Amino acid sequence: MTDGIAWDPLRRELDRWQAAGRVVRFWLRDDDAVEPTQALETLMALTGESEVPLTLAVVPCLTGEALAARLVDETAVAVAVHGWSHTNHAGPQGKKQELGGDRPAEAVLGELGEGFRLLERLHPARFLPVLVPPWNRIDAALIPALPELGFAGLSVYGRAKQGGPMPLLNTHVDIIDWHGTRGGRSEADLVAELLAELRHRFAGSDEPVGVLTHHLVHDAAAWDFLSALFATTGRHPAVRWSPASALLQT
Repeated sequence: MTDGIAWDPLRRELDRWQAAGRVVRFWLRDDDAVEPTQALETLMALTGESEVPLTLAVVPCLTGEALAARLVDETAVAVAVHGWSHTNHAGPQGKKQELGGDRPAEAVLGELGEGFRLLERLHPARFLPVLVPPWNRIDAALIPALPELGFAGLSVYGRAKQGGPMPLLNTHVDIIDWHGTRGGRSEADLVAELLAELRHRFAGSDEPVGVLTHHLVHDAAAWDFLSALFATTGRHPAVRWSPASALLQT
């Protein structure tokens, strides 16, 4: 897979980083985890073989002891808080959103606090105090209250803006074609997006590059892309796949 010409531009860009003595940091976030599944096993096998740390955004209301038992020995897996129930509370014309909108702030924050405590109890050694809003959307008015609930970071989608009320650890390349096949996006498009992010970092940004996956909807194209990405970047001297906990501390 990685011998294909689609990956040559990425290899050349990484070689440029190496020649400049620079290293780009990558991290992996996978959303919507609830329970052990074959898809989750495939993801963890792939990341384990490639030595890629994995952050699972887990839906608190829908998960339980089964996932906790499965992850108890997975030292390279972290668990973040994926909202509360992944329920859309937006109106019929609005973009999907669970956290905010027309809902009272007290209700939303109460659910987030409960979700935080639940996942902290279920995954004491894996827990990451980071909020991953469902659909990557949260009412901005809620964000200043998150540290009071224990959150140390927020992870949404897109390049982070400086000077916000709390640390951001965002994702930038989503491998799923949500508006088309709802499977893996084209390899060429994803490589082009990765290149754009790398060039933006080379020009001066120190933000890690976040890759976003959703194991429950992966098809062969999605798995093939991840395999090729890890093979291309995993042993390259200019790449460091980092755990989210380490990136939050930098």
